[in-house]
Amino acid sequence: MAVPARTCGASWPGPVRTARPWPGRGPRPFPDPRDPASGPARPLLLLLPPLLLLPLLTAPGASAYSFPQQHTMQHWARRLEQEIDGVMRIFGGVQQLREIYKDNRNLFEVQENEPQKLVEKVAGDIESLLDRKVQALKRLADAAENFQKAHRWQDNIKEEDIIYYDAKADAELDDPEGEDVERGSKTSTLRLDFMEDPNFKNKVNYSYTAVQIPTDIYKGSTVILNELNWTEALENVFIENRRQDPTLLWQVFGSATGVTRYYPATPWRAPKKIDLYDVRRRPWYIQGASSPKDMVIIVDVSGSVSGLTLKLMKTSVCEMLDTLSDDDYVNVASFNEKAQPVSCFTHLVQANVRNKKVFKEAVQGMVAKGTTGYKAGFEYAFDQLQNSNITRANCNKMIMMFTDGGEDRVQDVFEKYNWPNRTVRVFTFSVGQHNYDVTPLQWMACTNKGYYFEIPSIGAIRINTQEYLDVLGRPMVLAGKEAKQVQWTNVYEDALGLGLVVTGTLPVFNLTQDGPGEKKNQLILGVMGIDVALNDIKRLTPNYTLGANGYVFAIDLNGYVLLHPNLKPQTTNFREPVTLDFLDAELEDENKEEIRRSMIDGNKGHKQIRTLVKSLDERYIDEVIRNYTWVPIRSTNYSLGLVLPPYSTFYLQANLSDQILQVKLPISKLKDFEFLLPSSFESEGHVFIAPREYCKDLNVSDNNTEFLKNFIELMEKVTPDSKQCNNFLLHNLILDTGITQQLVERVWRDQDLNTYSLLAVFAATDGGITRVFPNKAAEDWTENPEPFNASFYRRSLDNHGYVFKPPHQDSLLRPLELENDTVGVLVSTAVELSLGRRTLRPAVVGVKLDLEAWAEKFKVLASNRTHQDQPQKQCGPSSHCEMDCEVNNEDLLCVLIDDGGFLILSNQNHQWDQVGRFFSEVDANLMLALYNNSFYTRKESYDYQAACAPQPPGNLGAAPRGVFVPTIADFLNLAWWTSAAAWSLFQQLLYGLIYHSWFQADPAEAEGSPETRESSCVMKQTQYYFGSVNASYNAIIDCGNCSRLFHAQRLTNTNLLFVVAEKPLCSQCEAGRLLQKETHSDGPEQCELVQRPRYRRGPHICFDYNATEDTSDCGRGASFPPSLGVLVSLQLLLLLGLPPRPQPQVHSFAASRRL
Repeated sequence: MAVPARTCGASWPGPVRTARPWPGRGPRPFPDPRDPASGPARPLLLLLPPLLLLPLLTAPGASAYSFPQQHTMQHWARRLEQEIDGVMRIFGGVQQLREIYKDNRNLFEVQENEPQKLVEKVAGDIESLLDRKVQALKRLADAAENFQKAHRWQDNIKEEDIIYYDAKADAELDDPEGEDVERGSKTSTLRLDFMEDPNFKNKVNYSYTAVQIPTDIYKGSTVILNELNWTEALENVFIENRRQDPTLLWQVFGSATGVTRYYPATPWRAPKKIDLYDVRRRPWYIQGASSPKDMVIIVDVSGSVSGLTLKLMKTSVCEMLDTLSDDDYVNVASFNEKAQPVSCFTHLVQANVRNKKVFKEAVQGMVAKGTTGYKAGFEYAFDQLQNSNITRANCNKMIMMFTDGGEDRVQDVFEKYNWPNRTVRVFTFSVGQHNYDVTPLQWMACTNKGYYFEIPSIGAIRINTQEYLDVLGRPMVLAGKEAKQVQWTNVYEDALGLGLVVTGTLPVFNLTQDGPGEKKNQLILGVMGIDVALNDIKRLTPNYTLGANGYVFAIDLNGYVLLHPNLKPQTTNFREPVTLDFLDAELEDENKEEIRRSMIDGNKGHKQIRTLVKSLDERYIDEVIRNYTWVPIRSTNYSLGLVLPPYSTFYLQANLSDQILQVKLPISKLKDFEFLLPSSFESEGHVFIAPREYCKDLNVSDNNTEFLKNFIELMEKVTPDSKQCNNFLLHNLILDTGITQQLVERVWRDQDLNTYSLLAVFAATDGGITRVFPNKAAEDWTENPEPFNASFYRRSLDNHGYVFKPPHQDSLLRPLELENDTVGVLVSTAVELSLGRRTLRPAVVGVKLDLEAWAEKFKVLASNRTHQDQPQKQCGPSSHCEMDCEVNNEDLLCVLIDDGGFLILSNQNHQWDQVGRFFSEVDANLMLALYNNSFYTRKESYDYQAACAPQPPGNLGAAPRGVFVPTIADFLNLAWWTSAAAWSLFQQLLYGLIYHSWFQADPAEAEGSPETRESSCVMKQTQYYFGSVNASYNAIIDCGNCSRLFHAQRLTNTNLLFVVAEKPLCSQCEAGRLLQKETHSDGPEQCELVQRPRYRRGPHICFDYNATEDTSDCGRGASFPPSLGVLVSLQLLLLLGLPPRPQPQVHSFAASRRL
């Protein structure tokens, strides 16, 4: 629901006076706009007309409860502030903890984070890591080119001649009915043993490589067998690379024929459905195989294109879009007599995931009508490519035309736009089964340095929509060593389960010649790739020394993050890269746009900015100061940044050498260690330790009790200076264990928490200790044991004063359960430590309030009583009283709301179970008035990494979707039978098993598949935070007879807003409700976003032209009509359910690859 505009509400600073009574509730006060005592006159529109008030004057002698005056409510606010401050001073122990740190000053040193030195060191370490992978890549690429050059092509090669490990063999040998086919029946397939390797998160074999061949490629074809033959020699190079660098992960050669050979060997992770993996469609292969592209796709939608042919075209365009990466730019148009874009995009746009989605949806709406007009289509395409006023790739330029055929060659268009330089390549695609003369299509491609392809059926789409990459690779091959440059990819999901990775790519060229004196071959053999896991890069970055809110991030030339704490995709699709822009990973503002641009340009820089940050639980917004420092990572396309809050300039480093390291005993024998033992919890409070990598042999567990047990057992064996442990983490943990124990001893142990209605007191530290007192309170402790991942900890560091955190609304108890179970509200504050001129915040302390008890206390503090034991003041018939939050809780609503708009306390007993809910869900009318009067500001953003449940299918039937069904007229038409329509229909049914988008998913299968249970989606997030109003404020919610008075005031040194309001008389004034919860969204309007694209830069090199390129190989294939006998046989096979024997699929470049 859209939020209404800020329209209602009037304010005044002065006291109010009674105006009219209402039945059973005494006179209702309104400010008189003509009374100077009421402050400035307000618009009469916002108040009841004075004439209407005359009949409603209070009768003499009637009891009178008036709305509290402003000074009264300010008095209540001060009492609340004093009570909160008093409790925190007594139990929080901020001052005492400062003294404890100073008393133990000899046990730690204060170290400084120097941003420039830090970021340069980390950038250098990442550069060194990647450089080792680059050297391995170059060895592989050189070896591959030499092996292939020395290889002799064999025309008579057979499957049994090639011995290799087929990574998909195990999956393919499983009988669909559950009976295993006898293993070893394929003599060419090795059987291997595998061992679990945590580095790969997989079972691997280091003695062999594995081979993956796409499902739609025939393994026994001559081209594939020769490819397997010469690439076998790469196995020894893979092994030698690993010997030189044991940290290497997957080493992969992706061949232009579709064969993937990777090391070490591991079984293929085949999906439950047909495996669609083809290395030539992976982001890393596309980036390495060609330079960036400006592509215009034009689709013939004339009347002759109908039925199956149009469906083939739509699918072909979608498949073509999948061959583009974020470095490419594209537009799609349809044409008949006129050309027009299929979507709202009127010019070339970046081929990112969201733009391609718009194209794919728009293509499905194409309708065939009119006559063919090639001239209109090509003129539109050339105009698009010549538009220099937009951002584009500015490298390879090409036009891809899909048509069913035509006679016009539009030579005049090419002469006008493309000749003689031929800077635009033209690729033509003849789609469907027909008897048209294809010579004009061939001529267009051949005279414009392109290629002609035929797509007679669905089975030919994937092959023929990606073969154009071989043509684009020609200038790279001819450029030789100049083009042999390593490129690093965007982040994407590894297909073999390694998680998020980046890949270094290097093209592999064909160095053979057809004969003495002949031109050298200009085909790309494939792309070599080596993966680097993001976790390996993260290990090079400092983390715990930067504090809870400091972090390192890195971006590429597109502005996409490589490293960032907010890079957390909930679901990943291995077919698409993970493209989270820096400005989407954080809350966008002008300063961050400037920083992003500078980083993309490869500059160094430093800037302190005031910006907004989202809390870890994504419920709050804080305005903070951050220092950004950035440098480029040399020899890569990446730039590294460091973000530090001012309070993280310094950090503590335990220095336990004098007291501890002289004692050569296990750590468990140290004095402070005993306070980590569960036996001490009853007297010293429960201790949670952050699950960090303190030692290499420490077993990590999500259960903190189990993790603590594992930690203690390991410490029985480890000395404080052990080489297997991270001494910084371990010593700081021990230091903070002793520091927090002294807080128990000096403050907590002698205090009675029940006197002040407290459930617990706690302290959390940078060193990883969270101590909760008393021990029994740990049973209800739900905060993250890692302080750096706890929302209360991070927000307390960023905010001055006391930060209230209610329980999350999903975990609230029902009202009836409040009597038996206690709900608590956390109140925390950072401990700021000043040592000389160095200031830091090494800890957060706080209390946990008993919600029910503090709700009663809240009523007393906001009443006319001075303490809880004082009797309530009675208002007699002849007296005049102000309402308060205790006596008049039936008429007066009093609440405390936090800075995110969530309910903390209420004087209404029935609202106690709603503590933690967004206040609009409790009182929509009042929350809207607070927003309209600028007490709150709204921030909207999009989460592009969310996971959503799949949409229910529109058709649950099992029949194929989108299958061409011949009409009676078709059956009566001899031309239909003499064409290849029957074969095409058969092909569609056969290959539709591969292209699952042509069929409805089986609900049963979908239910059992995790991939179909959740999918990536966009969620819109809305947070509220305090606006510009800081003073006490009175206002009226104008709704005629339903009007309400309210008073709102910020509580000093807290994140709370104190609100007193009349309870609503009726529901006639229910305006629109403010929404805070996350909602599913399509994201911002793409058609508007492309009009103001974010700054980016393409790769620094471009290979789109070479004077020696031979363009004679341009797809001069012959078209022939199929045999009627073959068609009849295929139809019979289809009817009988007998599958035809698979035939070798030799693509259009097969002959060229005979070496």
